[in-house]
Amino acid sequence: MLKVAFVRQRYAQDGGAERFVSRALDALRSRNVSLTLVTREWRGGEGFEVITCNPFHLGRLWRDWSFARAVCRELAKRPFDLVQSHERIACCDIYRAGDGVHREWLKQLARVRGPLGRLGIMLNPYHCYTKRAEKRMFTGPRLRAVICNSRMVKDEIRRNFGVPDGKLHVIYSGVDTSVYHPDLKKHRAEIRARHGIPESATLFLFVGSGFERKGVPALLQAMARLPENACLLVVGRDKHAQRFQRDARVLGLSRRVIFAGAREDVRPYYGAADALALPTLYDPFPNVALEAMASGLPVVTSLRCGAAELIENGSNGFAGDALDVEGQAGFMRALLDPETRQRLGQAARRTVEPLTLAAMGSRLAQLYQALLAPP
Repeated sequence: MLKVAFVRQRYAQDGGAERFVSRALDALRSRNVSLTLVTREWRGGEGFEVITCNPFHLGRLWRDWSFARAVCRELAKRPFDLVQSHERIACCDIYRAGDGVHREWLKQLARVRGPLGRLGIMLNPYHCYTKRAEKRMFTGPRLRAVICNSRMVKDEIRRNFGVPDGKLHVIYSGVDTSVYHPDLKKHRAEIRARHGIPESATLFLFVGSGFERKGVPALLQAMARLPENACLLVVGRDKHAQRFQRDARVLGLSRRVIFAGAREDVRPYYGAADALALPTLYDPFPNVALEAMASGLPVVTSLRCGAAELIENGSNGFAGDALDVEGQAGFMRALLDPETRQRLGQAARRTVEPLTLAAMGSRLAQLYQALLAPP
């Protein structure tokens, strides 16, 4: 039996990366793999050992640094066939680049910051530490494989760090197509009534935490260009949520944009919506795109989103530049037509049907076996 350790700092039920870890653990549990999770905090899940590494810290730089040191010390005491990390640590055999490449994210963030903001990014100690940790890991001798959740991320890693193709493996996340299904529309009336959204309105859904990164500012600007029968439901958390609510009021969108906060179960919201709008500045491959497409929703996203690799404009959704507000508004305007929404939503469902949890688990297990095969 293979002994595999997964490393992830913490599990937040509404976090995309954490949902991947949970799904991967579930998918691998029946494949003759003994699983151990190394984490600061984990809520939920059974059938695997949990090792807690939770050293004291203040601030996110100390948080990441102290966790990396504690994990590497703990792993040195225990024999594992493979260590798969979802954090930037040097003592892993496999790294899943679910957060993408930090310096590529900073390039996109700089697009929406002024001169002082860009200078702040350059001098920020956390960003400096993260870039160094990333480089140390990707260029270190121990790393044997990188799981990329999109071709976009694979290309970024190769371009920035010179990692050879043989180490880079594109494995898309899986989605449970029986759980995320067009039948979720049974929740349509209930959710709309709860938030005061007319049944006749075209409802765009946004799901995500970290509103600036996920493109909420441009999305609000696009909504201001749509007619009165278009509404937006924002599901997620952000420490600056009140600022975005104020921006919506300034744009005259108070009645058409609803901030619902974070939700443990977003499935009913997919059922209530007509399309997913996610013009993210940078997102390696958001699970919400897979979930929405499996639920029969067309997706409007950006070209710096890994999920754009599944999108054919006008066939199952739309993808354009995150900051092209007119372009994003044009995509959303096309989805005001019910027949277009239905056609694209059905195609979106067909697109993700092969991306099952079983397929993801099989690809992961094959990778592990290949790495452990005799030379």
